[in-house]
Amino acid sequence: MNSDLANSKRRVAIIGGGITGLAAAHRLSEIDSTAEVTLFEAGNRVGGILETIRRDGYLIERSADMFTTKEPWALDLCRRVGLEDQLMNTNEAFRRAFVVFRGRLVPVPEGFTLMSPAKMWPVLRTPLLSGWGKARLAWERFVPTRHDRSDESLHDFAIRRLGREVYDRLVQPLIGGIYTADPTKLSMQAAMPEFVAMEQEWGNLTRGVREKATKTKREGTGARYGMFLGLRDGMESLIDAIVAHLPVDCVRLNSPVQCIRRHEHTWELTVEGEPDSCDFDALIVATRAPHAADLLRAIDGGLSQELTGIQYASAAVPVFGYRRDQITHPLDGFGFVVPFVEKRQILSGSFTSIKFPGRAPDDSVLFRVFIGGACQEELMSLSDEELYSIAERELAELLGIRGEPQIRELVRWNQAMPQYHLGHLDRVARIEQMASHLPAFALAGNAYRGVGIPFCVRSGELAAEAVCS
Repeated sequence: MNSDLANSKRRVAIIGGGITGLAAAHRLSEIDSTAEVTLFEAGNRVGGILETIRRDGYLIERSADMFTTKEPWALDLCRRVGLEDQLMNTNEAFRRAFVVFRGRLVPVPEGFTLMSPAKMWPVLRTPLLSGWGKARLAWERFVPTRHDRSDESLHDFAIRRLGREVYDRLVQPLIGGIYTADPTKLSMQAAMPEFVAMEQEWGNLTRGVREKATKTKREGTGARYGMFLGLRDGMESLIDAIVAHLPVDCVRLNSPVQCIRRHEHTWELTVEGEPDSCDFDALIVATRAPHAADLLRAIDGGLSQELTGIQYASAAVPVFGYRRDQITHPLDGFGFVVPFVEKRQILSGSFTSIKFPGRAPDDSVLFRVFIGGACQEELMSLSDEELYSIAERELAELLGIRGEPQIRELVRWNQAMPQYHLGHLDRVARIEQMASHLPAFALAGNAYRGVGIPFCVRSGELAAEAVCS
């Protein structure tokens, strides 16, 4: 082992080749073009769960098929790697979603934004809520502000402010579609901090949502893009574009890191199948929290223990392609969510080829169905055929589909979704404090301060900046 690197270029190691690790590598190359960056990926491809496949004229996303522009980091990265001409807005003609209500699809009231309406008239007309449920929602503006700053679950926050019926029929399924979490454990401060802030600033969500909508409209005049964007050739094109901008030989596939050691001025990494270890000036660990905990156990037992405390959930995503003439529903939206109170075995369904063009052959439709999550974890033990059967049955009942699909594909997200349980931000603060004591070191990923592509990008870029400071 050669630890005398004083006269050599700065060497930085990144463990984990998902979008977070790739964003970190790209940012490092921007900050210091002379740095020698090495990204270690245990598998045979980079991108993590972001993957696009093509089959029989269908373009299938095995993970996210779009990202939000509410946070600018993913959009900004797309521009920097030359993908601006590939960005696509969602289909403006069908920008709405449905909620399953007594076995049929009912539109989410126009202007209802996850936890509160910007417009009351659509809520008053919706069959999703009873007269009492609507009256309770209207009363939200008179609910006292909670001044206790301790963490509160989504379940408790929503019922306290909006009532049980609005929670059951709208809030739980809409937010559940994002986090696939147990709402009695999901931290509002970690997952939905903007609504906590609304209550504190405006006294109620009704006013807060309207004030925010007014501000967004005022500041967003002339904006080029909508709130969600996809990529013409699929999300994997972002992965390919980042890799193309990295130095040659930066990415090392099939290179699982087995051991990390800290020396006086360097980090030593041992990689499976390689006889010699490697020394680096700086280290970024961009893996899932349990893996990071295993790698860091010998470095800092307390940090490892805190990382182990971040739990994960799994989900399965059956994907189907049908001819349009097999489907009786007009498909005049982007998809649907399913409340727990409907007692079904799926969480949601996405009309993928309605959202974006080029996802299915002419006169065909591509669907993705989501199963599992923290509250239906037992379904993950079912076989592929059993999961297909559940999804096909549910789609047939809800959309009036007849006959067999043209294609079907199954994706399993095993322990892929971090759970932001109560106290999550306090845990992350402790993790960040402990990590800050390790020289030239940073953690990154969606386990800490936000899920979704933009937050992964931001986490990776912040880690790169931290180890270069």
